[in-house]
Amino acid sequence: MSEELNERGRRILEAIIEDHIISAEPVGSRAVTRRHPFGLSPATVRNVMADLEEMGYLVSPHTSAGRVPTDKGYRFYVDSLLQVGPLSELERQRIEKYYRLEGLRVEERLREAGKVLSAISHYTGLVMAPRFTSTVFRHIEFLKLSQGRILVVFVSQSGLVQNKIIEYHEEISQAELEQITNYLNRTLTGLSIQEVKARIFKEMAEEKALYDKLLKRALQLSQEALNEEMGGQLFIEGATNILEQPEFADVERMKRLFRTFEQKGVLMDLLDRSQRAKGVQIFIGSETENSIIEGCSLITATYSSSRGAIGALGVIGPTRMPYSMVIPIVDYTARLVSQVLELESE
Repeated sequence: MSEELNERGRRILEAIIEDHIISAEPVGSRAVTRRHPFGLSPATVRNVMADLEEMGYLVSPHTSAGRVPTDKGYRFYVDSLLQVGPLSELERQRIEKYYRLEGLRVEERLREAGKVLSAISHYTGLVMAPRFTSTVFRHIEFLKLSQGRILVVFVSQSGLVQNKIIEYHEEISQAELEQITNYLNRTLTGLSIQEVKARIFKEMAEEKALYDKLLKRALQLSQEALNEEMGGQLFIEGATNILEQPEFADVERMKRLFRTFEQKGVLMDLLDRSQRAKGVQIFIGSETENSIIEGCSLITATYSSSRGAIGALGVIGPTRMPYSMVIPIVDYTARLVSQVLELESE
């Protein structure tokens, strides 16, 4: 069999993967011929399976005559064999009912989205709040705490709130901070955070700022407040769902995965990567160059506003998760979150 799979090889690989998704057990040639009407003998199927193993799509566990798909096999499956249909009306209604709650803050709605993803997929739901620089500025406020320390409160157009403490060692009163707050809110509201940064940088370079003490202080404080990335909080819902899968009966694998949930950095990097692409993205175990999520797949999609992608969400589960079921759940939830945030920002 050539490296490019022929039709027979594709059909048998697809059958093995779909059987393995259901059973979590190695799949043998007799099981393939019994469950799938290919009209082939077990010996013929066994030969094709041997070829697929040689090409790296399958592997033989030591304790079984059957075979299981490799990450390469799953990648070929999701890229070339998988057929994904739309959600049913009932499934859409199940997802939508979670968003009929009134009076929730943005962070609460995003956490709710994670719960939706977990409840509907039966795996672990992930939602990354927008990086603040990808949002639209609505309001800023400065509050004096103690000598040299100021609390900055940002509110985005969609209602996302971020707090940050900055150091400022010039003497400044709360009354002056309120004047600065009023000035910035008059001049910057409605701009993206990137545009805010550009405006501040431009005005600081202009000579007029040197002759207006209040303006100079306003620019200094806002530049200090915006000099680092903010946001990107990660909500993880249904983490224990993944423990119900037989792959995670291994205690060491379970511990590694829960460390990943606690540290969050690897998952946030993957969600960041998904924001740079369009549509649903699928990250499979070893492809991520991080052994911590070996044996897992992450399905992600971005949610957006009229100004473009602002955040990402997804589902993490075992590599043998039913992709045809999870992909439309992730895609539809991302679209729904986008609609909700867009309506609330109007």
